[in-house]
Amino acid sequence: MSISNRKVVIVGAGHVGSHVGYALISQSLADEIVYIDSDHAKAVAQAFDLTDATNYLPVRTKVTAGDYSDAKDAQIMIISAGPLPTGNQTRMDTLGQTIAILKDVTKSIKESGFDGIIVNISNPADVITHYIQHMLNWAPERIFSTSTTLDSARLRRAIAQEIGIDQKSITAYALGEHGESQMVAWSAVTIAGKPLSQWREEYPDTFGRLDLDALADAGREGGWTILRGKQCTEFGIGASAAEVVRAIFYNENRVLSVSVLLDGKYGQHDVYASVPAIVGRDGIAEIIELHLTPEEQEKFNASCKTMSENYQLSLTL
Repeated sequence: MSISNRKVVIVGAGHVGSHVGYALISQSLADEIVYIDSDHAKAVAQAFDLTDATNYLPVRTKVTAGDYSDAKDAQIMIISAGPLPTGNQTRMDTLGQTIAILKDVTKSIKESGFDGIIVNISNPADVITHYIQHMLNWAPERIFSTSTTLDSARLRRAIAQEIGIDQKSITAYALGEHGESQMVAWSAVTIAGKPLSQWREEYPDTFGRLDLDALADAGREGGWTILRGKQCTEFGIGASAAEVVRAIFYNENRVLSVSVLLDGKYGQHDVYASVPAIVGRDGIAEIIELHLTPEEQEKFNASCKTMSENYQLSLTL
């Protein structure tokens, strides 16, 4: 009889990494979690704190602090290393600082023997994920980012608050960058399976009055609203990462808006961008190509251009 051990390595024991770990143990999604951080004492502290929490959770998860040798038999590695934007910085403005950290991280991954799936959270998420894939030269299906998984949730929250229908009944995707250039595929938004465009035609005095630009802004600005209010984001990204881990471990073939390498899809080549994709035990099983309107395609192209230019910049840092 073979009993599988669901093992996750989290690189980065900071605020975000700790909440990802808590989301995993509270939802019983991992049997073992190992924290790796340049500040080993912090990793030990997070491991102890989370282990204490497991006393009062339904399933016990083994949580420890370790090093990259512990990644050899892990199935998933979550990279959550790098600074939060400060002042007037955007996520893209932290590129240089994050690359400086990721140079050592990618070198250590190469030497570790890890051969599982990498889920990147570090910002700027799409560019950093591309950088990791370039440095490791692995199949892109095994390296992707949560990216606009979280922005899409923020978008659905904004729509739900405006129309009074629960966000779980809404399908809506923020595409492109997990950042300032992201856009919304409004032509693909559905509520209870009915296209938003149809709702707007049938209910011109309510749905027809929706300010779509304002809703897109609310989704994009959601993270900044949270960051300004409490100087961090935590629960949303923790739950978003947990959804990705669940899709992998349970082979759900779940459709999530994640950042993947586009090589022909959406007319794009050699760029990581968020689009709906099927996520399962081997990582990205399939990229779903939405039929964007010409205006949406133009906005998506502009977002991809931003990320492509910054990826080229990352290779010179």
